[in-house]
Amino acid sequence: MSIPKAELHLHIEGTLEPELAFALAARNGVTLPYADTEELRKAYLFEDLQSFLNLYYELMAVLRTEQDFADLANAYLARAATQGVRHAEIFFDPQAHLARGVDMGTVVEGLWRALGESESAHGISTQLIMCFLRDESAESAMATLEAAKPYLSRIAGVGLDSAEVGHPPVKFREVYEAAAGLGLRRVAHAGEEGPPEYITEALDILGVERIDHGLRCMEDPELVDRLVRERVPLTLCPLSNVRLRAVDVLAEHPLPAMLDAGLLCTVNSDDPAYFGGYVGDNFGAVREALGLGEERLRELARNSFLASFLEHDEERRARYLAEVEAYEFGVYEFGV
Repeated sequence: MSIPKAELHLHIEGTLEPELAFALAARNGVTLPYADTEELRKAYLFEDLQSFLNLYYELMAVLRTEQDFADLANAYLARAATQGVRHAEIFFDPQAHLARGVDMGTVVEGLWRALGESESAHGISTQLIMCFLRDESAESAMATLEAAKPYLSRIAGVGLDSAEVGHPPVKFREVYEAAAGLGLRRVAHAGEEGPPEYITEALDILGVERIDHGLRCMEDPELVDRLVRERVPLTLCPLSNVRLRAVDVLAEHPLPAMLDAGLLCTVNSDDPAYFGGYVGDNFGAVREALGLGEERLRELARNSFLASFLEHDEERRARYLAEVEAYEFGVYEFGV
């Protein structure tokens, strides 16, 4: 059993394993431009964020019905449960589906078929975060928020993802103000490929409560001091950073220095089907590559619950934190 943890940076579309992609393609009469799962896996070698996004959006073509989205989410939750996940705050990208003629209700209600039963079926509490594609227009983001209004009982917050460079957070000021007015939690990807200034913009202009990625904050000591002082969580994704060349090799990842600086860091999987590992695999990888000891790993697990949007259920958060403190590491455990 892996240490209990929350996953706070997980794109549900990024959990589409090749086997499920082919199964859904067959069910929906979609032809994929790959001979088989082995050939598709070979395509999972990326030069940068954009080369990943090209394949990511291409494979979404297999997601058509509520059942497809339910199957996708259930497959993730079943695997996450084996890796110690007790709470998951899951991103989805409605614009990528709306552009293909799949309506908001199909996506949200399909995901909710799985998320609504995730605690009884998998032992995982869940929340759903709707992300805006930053390489689309601000008007498209606002239209997406409008389309989501009938489903806000299912949606806890909004986020900002996709290609970062050239799309600063300020572009989405108005839609984040509208989301705040609807009582939605706010997060944003910043400081992955984009500069530290994007992190500052996300905090000051979008009013975000968490920064997704954020590893480039280390280039700005004043920003680090602010993030520490304000206890702003960072949802790091180490294996993703290596696959997308934000970090050359895992042994050079700044996670230890970030923890030493007092930053509230968490470890997550991002798009695990594409990046070589789910959240427990990320924990195991940083343990080996960065030499993190048991108490550092416990700190990361503790941070994940402290950074989660569980203010509505502090009793649950306290229960999860107690599980972290009571956890005993195995002598040969790597899938932490």
